[in-house]
Amino acid sequence: MVGKWYRSVVWLAVMLTPAIGQDTASVHLVEQKPVAITQVAPETFLVDFGRVAFGNLSLTSPSVPGKVEVRFGEALKDGRIDTNPPGSVRYAAVKVALTGTTTIVAPPADARNIKPPAVLTPPSWGVLTPFRWVEVQGWPTELRVDQIHRLAAFDRTWIDDAAAFHSSDPMLDKVWDLCHYSIKATTFAGVFVDGDRERLAYEADAYLTQLSYYAGDADPRIARATFDRLIQFPTWPSEWAPQMVFMAYADWMQTGDTAWLAAHYGVLKTKLLDERVGPDGLVLSTSKLIRHGDIVDWPVQERDGYVFTSVNTAVNAFHLHALEEMSQLAEALHMPDEAANFLKRERTAQAAFQQKLFDPGTGLYRDGVGTDHASLHANLFPLAFGLVPVQQRPRLAQWLAGRGMAGSVYAAQYLLEALFENGQDIAALSLITAPGDRSWRHMVESGTTITWEAWDQKYKPNQDWNHAWGAAPANLLPRFVLGAQPLTPGWGRALIQPHPGSLASVEGRIPTPRGELSVAWKLDGSFTLALTLPPKMTAKVELPALEGSTEVRVDGARVSAHREGQWWTLKEDVSGTAIITER
Repeated sequence: MVGKWYRSVVWLAVMLTPAIGQDTASVHLVEQKPVAITQVAPETFLVDFGRVAFGNLSLTSPSVPGKVEVRFGEALKDGRIDTNPPGSVRYAAVKVALTGTTTIVAPPADARNIKPPAVLTPPSWGVLTPFRWVEVQGWPTELRVDQIHRLAAFDRTWIDDAAAFHSSDPMLDKVWDLCHYSIKATTFAGVFVDGDRERLAYEADAYLTQLSYYAGDADPRIARATFDRLIQFPTWPSEWAPQMVFMAYADWMQTGDTAWLAAHYGVLKTKLLDERVGPDGLVLSTSKLIRHGDIVDWPVQERDGYVFTSVNTAVNAFHLHALEEMSQLAEALHMPDEAANFLKRERTAQAAFQQKLFDPGTGLYRDGVGTDHASLHANLFPLAFGLVPVQQRPRLAQWLAGRGMAGSVYAAQYLLEALFENGQDIAALSLITAPGDRSWRHMVESGTTITWEAWDQKYKPNQDWNHAWGAAPANLLPRFVLGAQPLTPGWGRALIQPHPGSLASVEGRIPTPRGELSVAWKLDGSFTLALTLPPKMTAKVELPALEGSTEVRVDGARVSAHREGQWWTLKEDVSGTAIITER
């Protein structure tokens, strides 16, 4: 674990001017020792810090005449730093005088990262770049561990072992570790950014990162700073704007804070694409928006042949889901008339959505009005957002599972949610660890330590290797496999509903605003769940119904529970610590 390699040297709270939607006070620099130093040529040393992080170097040099060249790299080639890496994979070099003192060594600034809307970092830190390896050429003596340290920027509230995940599948554990660390490593700027190529906040990136961040740190500050920045610097895709509603809803469910929600409620109402809504309640797309606006997925070759029309199924799915969540947010703010209005609009548009976009003959949603093409995306988003009629969901989920990972790492968040929520646990887990180059197993086996922007370099040649939107299992595994989610705002009541798939056992913990929540379950003919809840939290517990099971016991005593579909649901909530067994 990275936490074993570093010691904190300074807690910096240097605020940028202007610092629009940015909380640099929530980020600090951490000094990290190398995990290995290897001499690779005369007077040339390769330094390995174990994982990629955004930072620069503290270097203590001997007092001799001359200079050394310091090279920073994210990639290796033939045992040396790759000086011509692909796409936006980082490499930089700088000359440093040997002064006999300790100095900060930073790479040259990238022109795209030094002015807004790129998210800036405090000038006092020096330039930060993502790197794992450093090469020092021209070093006149042996390079010692105490002479070179990385100064890496991380969220200062992050505690490495606040969250944990261990399962009966070693590859799944490696995927979780990769994704969990990816969230930590990309907090370097105090705002959720899309990666190092642009260092911009995007609504979709921010929402996906927010979900995974909450699985590792309960503090809402960085998510809120990102939200505020996106108010100032909104981005262009049609489906990105409604995800501001998703971010606010996730904040409310995480914190229960209606004061923050009330302060941002007005701007949320501008994110519903209302200016594009037609008489039937559906969002319309002009030819210009079809060309540059409606995004569906990114990069474009990940769209599964999506046919764009003036009524886009994916765009409307986001619109409908945002309306439904806005209704709940208005209720939370004691605005019943507004809540009823949002719900009425959602139901009107829902009726048109089903009538015009669902094909009862195939059981699938068309990409839009005017085409019979039914892509993965036209179906995964409606299913993930609960728009599909209940009786149609099993068939559609089975169809999606059969299509495989036909979308990007971004769409995978929603695809896997749809599968987990609709009885396709085995398929969802299989997609995460599938062989081939379209899974997180591929990232793990490639040796990357932060998730990529795309499944592989060939799918997006300019991709960067430090993209948090590729880290969806960091939230999916705690939410669905451990099975812990907030059921009421602020985690006053949780839902514990494990989705075992083909796993034999899982244990882990997540931080919540009320304290640590831990879950361990084992499937070996019966299903046993060990649960520890923090104070002032209760949980509704649902266990996967095993074939032939007839009862549920809590701490050895039989309890009232009813079996419905794939779940045993306990009649009474659980609190504190309990051992729950299904027989």
